Amino acid sequence: MTEQALTRTVDALCARTVDVVSREELARRLRLGRPLRVKFGIDPSGPQLHLGHAVALRKLREFQDFGHQAVLLVGDFTAQIGDPTGRVDGRKPRSAAEIKRDMETYVDQAALILDIDKAEIVYNSTWLSKLTFADVVGLAGKTTVARMLERDDFTKRYESGDAIGLHEFLYPLGVAYDSVATRADVELGGSEQLFNLLMGRKLQEDAGQAPQICMTLPIIEGTDGVVRMGKSLNNFIALREAPGQMFGQVMSIPDALLLRYWQLAAYASDDEIARQMALPPRESKMNLAEAIVELYHGAKMSGAAREHFERTVVRKEIPEDVPEYELASSSGKASLAKLLVLTGLAGSSRDAQRLIEQGAIKIDSERATDTRHTEKSWDGKVLQRGNHQFIRIKLL
Repeated sequence: MTEQALTRTVDALCARTVDVVSREELARRLRLGRPLRVKFGIDPSGPQLHLGHAVALRKLREFQDFGHQAVLLVGDFTAQIGDPTGRVDGRKPRSAAEIKRDMETYVDQAALILDIDKAEIVYNSTWLSKLTFADVVGLAGKTTVARMLERDDFTKRYESGDAIGLHEFLYPLGVAYDSVATRADVELGGSEQLFNLLMGRKLQEDAGQAPQICMTLPIIEGTDGVVRMGKSLNNFIALREAPGQMFGQVMSIPDALLLRYWQLAAYASDDEIARQMALPPRESKMNLAEAIVELYHGAKMSGAAREHFERTVVRKEIPEDVPEYELASSSGKASLAKLLVLTGLAGSSRDAQRLIEQGAIKIDSERATDTRHTEKSWDGKVLQRGNHQFIRIKLL
């Protein structure tokens, strides 16, 4: 590889990152002419991967496209400790059964972005579960309490008098040891993970390995536009979200996030981003939603999702292909709240009441306000929850 080609490669791989420790080390490693082992770890904290995970997964795919080895690490062991990053209190340890359930479809979801057949899939229980207590004490001896308290979240909790469990100090050590076990050349992570990635460099040096290049990526805000996208905050857009739902979720983001979503979620080129940001916000957002849906569902489904949104939300029309619910004639005088539960639009009577009171329910495009509302005949009536869920009642 010529120096000019090397510079272009480093520039491409470092594009849209936050920290790279360091570009010079990355260039030196690339000069060796061998595929680099590039690691990204995901701790199971829910069954769905989302657009926040996709930021790092797409960078991992870039390394694959340059001929390097992607190592997707599922932190099934460290998830039992719980990542304390960004928390103001301790995380409750998770059971092995919960973790197993969550991670069952991770590989299939990651395959929406990675060339999964060429990726190396590893689970850190493979090595962490085999460490003896003496091994753990030895790892703990590689760092100090003062070093751990350099982490911003630990510092804040310590200064405010909030409890910090000793087991939480083991999380950075565990994920750092993952880099030793996988012999990582590069580790990817969110910008809040830099401390953990640097700890990996330290343990690799102690183990006689070349320290990994640490590459952090921007954190994408959730649909609320306030805090990072996360499963526990219910502000995420899942990679496997249904096309219409995904389109609507993107349309719900604040206009202020358009640039970041074009960069981090749609993964658009700089030229395309400039073109989109010159458009009126609503038009740009419609294009953004279509682009993101296309990434995960294809052009045909993204076009259909846009058409559905324009028909049901913009023009407030009822879709043609509304699923039917067959209602026994003996239930023909059922209240709206009961029908919402029967059709599955609400999970319980209390949920149905809440939805009606919040104005989330419509009957034939007219907003319902009375939880006890009933009709002379429900036959042919279309119940609507939000902008995407419709049920047509068919009286038997």
